[in-house]
Amino acid sequence: MVRGEESGVSLPVTVGVDGSEGSMAAVDWAAAEAELRDGGLRLVYATRWAEHQLGAMKVSHEDRAGAAEGVLAVTERHVGSRHPDLALTADEVEDAPVSVLLAAAAEAELLVVGSHGLGSVRGFIIGSVGQEVVAAAERPVVLVRPGSEQDGSAAPGGNSRRKVVLGLDVNEVKDEVLHFAFDFAGRHHVPLEIVHTWHDSFVHHSSAAAEDEMASALAKAVRPFRDAFPATEVAEVTASGRAAEHLIEAASDARLLVVGRRRAARGSHIGSVTHAVIHHASCPVAVVPHT
Repeated sequence: MVRGEESGVSLPVTVGVDGSEGSMAAVDWAAAEAELRDGGLRLVYATRWAEHQLGAMKVSHEDRAGAAEGVLAVTERHVGSRHPDLALTADEVEDAPVSVLLAAAAEAELLVVGSHGLGSVRGFIIGSVGQEVVAAAERPVVLVRPGSEQDGSAAPGGNSRRKVVLGLDVNEVKDEVLHFAFDFAGRHHVPLEIVHTWHDSFVHHSSAAAEDEMASALAKAVRPFRDAFPATEVAEVTASGRAAEHLIEAASDARLLVVGRRRAARGSHIGSVTHAVIHHASCPVAVVPHT
């Protein structure tokens, strides 16, 4: 059960906006997702974005306010033209972007942020703000890059049944991550592929026996959620090798890739697999914090 369901209050899908191409891609993704939920869409602009982008250069309060008003107005018109019935709010907050987005995430069903597109390698360039937010947010964060379609039917000839991919470690099963993936796939009526990998060096018997053992452990971990979401089509995949490589390949034609992030007792933390996929996956990536 998600937090909004527990409290009986519908929380918004919140998206950070800054006027960039990556931000607008995130807005489009967030607006489409908000239409499937009851909490509406919230646009958030950090008025100190310009100072963050320009380093130590100081920007006047008037210039910050003018920039915020312009970006939010353009974004509101864009959303309104595509989703005229969507409940929409827009806020400018006087603070640095990381602080603003973390505070917004705490009041959201999920937070959506944009990447800066594709670099010399295939995948995200999420920048310092996105990475800090992913590492510290208390709610799921979805990273969207320009060109990553939020909907399988968005492009001509697109497949509206594009799957959701979940990376799962059967040695550390976390209900928050499983619930998010099953719930998202169920809302979109698309298949869910759950991937577990292991290293051959960690097993002490034949690879065939190891595969059977891992498949059995994966099935056991997933069974309660299969029962809770009987309408969701689920495929369970086990393979030896590097988890990030398998997940990036599995998600090459996916609607969404879901991974977990452990809440650190002190400071913020992104595991190596999560770090790799948020930089190299070609589809939107949801990072779900767990205890």
